[in-house]
Amino acid sequence: MSDGVADERVAAWIAADPDPATRAELTAVAGTDLAERFAAPLRFGTAGLRGPVRAGPNGMNVAVVTRATAGLAAWLIEHGHSGGSVVVGRDARHGSEPFAAASAQVLAAAGFRVVVVPAPGPTPLVAFACRHLDAVAGVQITASHNPPGDNGYKVYLAGGAQIVPPADGEIEELIAASPDAVDIPRQPVVHDPRADEIVGRYLERIGKRFPTVADTSLRIALTPMHGVGGAIAVDALARAGFTDVHVVDEQFQPDPDFPTVDFPNPEEAGASDLLLALAEEVDADIAIALDPDADRCAVGTRVEGTWRMLTGDETGALLGSFILSDGAAGHDGEPPVVASTLVSSSLLEKIATRAGAHHVTTLTGFKWLVRAGEPLRYAYEEAIGHCVDPDAVRDKDGISAAVALAVLADRCRRDGRGVAHLLLELYETHGVHVTRQHSVRVDDTTVIASLMERLRTAPPSTLADIAVTAEDYARRSDSLRTNLIALRGVAGDGMSVRVMARPSGTEPKLKYYIEMTTPPDFVVSATQSAAPTTYGADTRALVHLLDDLTLRVAAELAEYGRT
Repeated sequence: MSDGVADERVAAWIAADPDPATRAELTAVAGTDLAERFAAPLRFGTAGLRGPVRAGPNGMNVAVVTRATAGLAAWLIEHGHSGGSVVVGRDARHGSEPFAAASAQVLAAAGFRVVVVPAPGPTPLVAFACRHLDAVAGVQITASHNPPGDNGYKVYLAGGAQIVPPADGEIEELIAASPDAVDIPRQPVVHDPRADEIVGRYLERIGKRFPTVADTSLRIALTPMHGVGGAIAVDALARAGFTDVHVVDEQFQPDPDFPTVDFPNPEEAGASDLLLALAEEVDADIAIALDPDADRCAVGTRVEGTWRMLTGDETGALLGSFILSDGAAGHDGEPPVVASTLVSSSLLEKIATRAGAHHVTTLTGFKWLVRAGEPLRYAYEEAIGHCVDPDAVRDKDGISAAVALAVLADRCRRDGRGVAHLLLELYETHGVHVTRQHSVRVDDTTVIASLMERLRTAPPSTLADIAVTAEDYARRSDSLRTNLIALRGVAGDGMSVRVMARPSGTEPKLKYYIEMTTPPDFVVSATQSAAPTTYGADTRALVHLLDDLTLRVAAELAEYGRT
């Protein structure tokens, strides 16, 4: 035995690995590192695979990708898709090029027409190409906004939507039954000329969805955060009429090491500091941050004179209102559908109701959001994911969202107001909605299970002095059944609190999604005399009040977890 791993098991994996680099790497690994690499195979979960780039069955490497593609190919053949088109793309992370090549070659050997996106590019390109080319599947090699050492394997099926059960489980079973990677056939991919048209067709589609704005003076600061979205975003914005675009030079070119950020996610504290500094320097109207594979988009603006990034919920309300007011009617007179997840703000539902649209709440993840119903016009999740053109891309798309935000900001500018003012107007119509996340990170994952059980059996009775009741979503019998506890309460003056608690699907932590709201005609109670006397009189002060209350709720939840 080698530190708990059978010598013959390690030798067998090395012998079956077609990549000499990872074969050599694994021979030099020992101790707990070796044990971790063989503890379990990398799971084929949400959308596909994701994990550290390293040798062994519990890592992203050519052997794992080869077997994953063999499983996918087998599933497609079993479901009657033999010989169909499959799109393969990649980002610029470590390992992406050889992983994409292996994927394409396995699919080609299995008899599929493989359309390889010619260069590293955004994930939405593959989602778009699946629909545009009527492909039976798509594979994008990416780890999105994960740390530099990670990579992933994202799968789309016909229609360009991410996989959902039972397909993911069926594919995982076929992966487990696949031959050793060294025995899986691979063959060179014949160039498909359709690949050369993908970027152009994608940009043309954005231009149709958001026609060129004439004579705009909007100034934009932009960062792709060392990812692959920079050049195509600048092109898309230029085609839409926005040419006054200033980029963060240090972050514009793809760099898999992400040298200027600790964590390449625009949601993370400090990740957008260079962008906001640039926006201040050039006196921009808005600041746009893409994540490394450009499927997520965050926007920054001046709020009370200071630049800050808006939350995903704030951006979701802005884009939802904009799209529903922009002639986005349903097909054949049907009400348009908009969707958000059960941990996102409740504001979009109120916006949709007032606009005569149908709002759908789904489980977390775009694999559910884009299946919310038809005619789908917009979907978002609080983690800065926005689907602004579902007819073209059935997934979150940071590039088209950036164009939509630029059009929205331009309209605000022409009306003599900023994006932040539009958000205040939404609050004046629908009530103030302030959201915040609080996470409990643990070393021992059993602590999360214990906390969830306590929330089920002995939940807090009040939060911010508002009496709350608990709902266990694991007991539901509808499409929202999941491992989540909701805590909700409404005060006598109409102020409400809502907390959604669920384990993270990717990290060892329990997440609390906090929302504080007021009704549109909210009047502050006498005990809050420092606050404004009427809702409409000082909306900004109410936002600050609710923001302070979300901090108080987070502190109470932290104390609840310690006792």
